[in-house]
Amino acid sequence: MDDQNVPRALALARKQGEKFDIMTTSFFLNHRSFRSAPNEGLPRWQEKLFIGMARGATNATEFYRLPTNRVLELGQQLTI
Repeated sequence: MDDQNVPRALALARKQGEKFDIMTTSFFLNHRSFRSAPNEGLPRWQEKLFIGMARGATNATEFYRLPTNRVLELGQQLTI
């Protein structure tokens, strides 16, 4: 399994001549939340399973190992 570590990758870029400071860099992430729509789309049990799995997924800030005080999340609510 690949190890996703954005700060380490950016440190390698800095060694190759890119000039930036990670503590002045902002990271923009998308955050999706799902809700069930009555009488649309998937059967009810599949919707509940999908929503439960989506809520249990690792959050992108942790997955990419980004500094939490440098992340801005933009939300999106989807109906399934």
